[in-house]
Amino acid sequence: MKFSSVYVEEQVYDSTMAKNILAKLEGIPVSIIERYGEVFNRKAQNFRLQKQSPALILARKHGKLILPAPDGYGFNTRPSYYFSHMLNCIYDCRYCFLQGMYNSANYVLFTNTNDFFDEFDQCVNQHRESVVFYSGYDSDSLALEPLSNFVDQYIPWFAKHPEAVLEVRTKSTQIRRFFHHDPLENCVVAMSFTPEEIHQGFEDKVPSIEKRIEALGRLQDYGWPVALRFEPLIYEPGIFESYGKLFEMLFSRLDETRIHSVSSGMFRMPRNYFKKISSLYPDEPLFYREFTERNGIISQTEAVEQNLRSKFEELLLRYIQNDNYYRCG
Repeated sequence: MKFSSVYVEEQVYDSTMAKNILAKLEGIPVSIIERYGEVFNRKAQNFRLQKQSPALILARKHGKLILPAPDGYGFNTRPSYYFSHMLNCIYDCRYCFLQGMYNSANYVLFTNTNDFFDEFDQCVNQHRESVVFYSGYDSDSLALEPLSNFVDQYIPWFAKHPEAVLEVRTKSTQIRRFFHHDPLENCVVAMSFTPEEIHQGFEDKVPSIEKRIEALGRLQDYGWPVALRFEPLIYEPGIFESYGKLFEMLFSRLDETRIHSVSSGMFRMPRNYFKKISSLYPDEPLFYREFTERNGIISQTEAVEQNLRSKFEELLLRYIQNDNYYRCG
């Protein structure tokens, strides 16, 4: 990954993590800033243009570091939270809400990992049952792994806390560091997939379906729990044939009996995000099909969704047990 420049908050400049990252980015201009918001939250930034040559920002995250997961986001009813060790994603999926959420396409990587662990501790102590932590809501968990060192930093904490569950949501094939650790039953690597037509049309820079399946298969062979996330479900002509091919590829490589969970999620986007993104990409066909608005959320029409969901699940449940599948709200 290439960056146009690196911004570093003064308070983290001397941290071990920042030093290690800067050593890997030698030759790229570095600027010292007070707070990341002065770069990341500036007005009049063009996300689309900035995406072509983004900067990296190293910062300290303040305030609440973990937040309750949205309703219907997770795979069970246990207390669930999400956290973001970075903001923004190196991939460029046209359906992604992040490009409507943020003014900036720059990446923010938070270096105060121990503060996250402190809040994990507080959260686990608060509950008397297992707690689930989801990574990858505001970014891709592993896409910047060579710099973020996410696996080596976070897996040891969960190895010491079997009462906590980690879901690592990703489309990345940066999985090498998992093989340096013993597999954990309480750490699930959840890979997101769409059919080839959606991948080719809307998922710029995302690794190929074949490479992601290969990565997930290697993790499963090594002993790591893996999960499948099919989202967003978007209707296209011939989509069901495409899903059939995708399922054949996946379940010919993976052991269905050892898949932690499988989920699907429909295309959803807040109205203001949708409006912002469609103005950034006025020629994108995705935004000029028939959509509907319900409670401020843009989605496909109810008839399209019902047909899409029904036929998708009919195909999927030929390969997995129903009790291993859930719908993401």
